Amino acid sequence: MKTTALSVNLNKVATVRNTRHLGIPSLTRAATLCLQAGAHGITVHPRPDERHIRGTDVTELGTLLQAWPDREYNIEGNPLHNLMDVVGNLVALKLPVHQVTFVPDGEGQFTSDHGWTFPQDAERLKPLIDQAHAWGVRVSLFMDAEPAAMAAAKAVGADRVELYTEPYAAAWGTAQQATQLARFARAAQAALDAGLGVNAGHDLSRDNLTPFLSQVPGISEVSIGHALIADALELGYEVTIKDYLRCIAQAQPSHSPA
Repeated sequence: MKTTALSVNLNKVATVRNTRHLGIPSLTRAATLCLQAGAHGITVHPRPDERHIRGTDVTELGTLLQAWPDREYNIEGNPLHNLMDVVGNLVALKLPVHQVTFVPDGEGQFTSDHGWTFPQDAERLKPLIDQAHAWGVRVSLFMDAEPAAMAAAKAVGADRVELYTEPYAAAWGTAQQATQLARFARAAQAALDAGLGVNAGHDLSRDNLTPFLSQVPGISEVSIGHALIADALELGYEVTIKDYLRCIAQAQPSHSPA
């Protein structure tokens, strides 16, 4: 069994940088420190308004990741907005992009807060998934933890789903925690049974990550941004990344992080 990969979402680093015109903190420096500490990949979510990640960031990080051929670059976003242009530019420049995560967020949305709906979204997603595959890029669909929807995600051509974990994180430490864990376990198993890989992300943290991975089967990757960057402000990137890798390893005691 392969260990769950940790992909670091750098959106919050860009948010801080964008409050001034000094170019700091540097996204490429942040990515380098995370990768040096053992992170398995980098995630960015370039929105049309460039409130955090800019087009130039996507290219610069792609250039950086050329030096890390064993790590992955995941680009998130709405394929009906700017995502396909961003990914197409990376492909044209022959820069690495390993996975696209299609997220159904609105242009002015504060943060991602729901997954795709089937069968309603199938017709418009299919050609976009086909285009990503033509580029040689894996496709993950951002999905609510609804077991019945997983077969439809596979049928439309997705390679993976990313389970939207905010409901679990919100229930952490409450009477609903076990109910939410069971719900996510059922959804993950349904995805695995449909032949999909399973990712997870949104509000995962050092507190709730190990229990999640211990109870929810087959998680290939977790994408973590807000909590991880908040921890890094206090602990530094190296200590933070290694602690998240520890959380992953504790859920899989017979496996060590890559």
